[in-house]
Amino acid sequence: MKSDRHSNELIQFGKYVKKLREEKGFSQEDLANESDLSLSQISRIERGVISSSLSQLISISNSLKITLSQLFDFQR
Repeated sequence: MKSDRHSNELIQFGKYVKKLREEKGFSQEDLANESDLSLSQISRIERGVISSSLSQLISISNSLKITLSQLFDFQR
């Protein structure tokens, strides 16, 4: 369930993950497979519907071949 308290940040983060994924030429399915997450998880993250665990974020950053700190650079 989406947290109303952080919903704006979750949406911004999700849009940023989508942008990074598309820049790498990955489909959502590609990223899901590379990061060992479900396609529905990737979709919900990108839509800002759920927040992610640190473990999931590490998997996503590794799959995109970026640092974890780069993944958090969504509020520029």
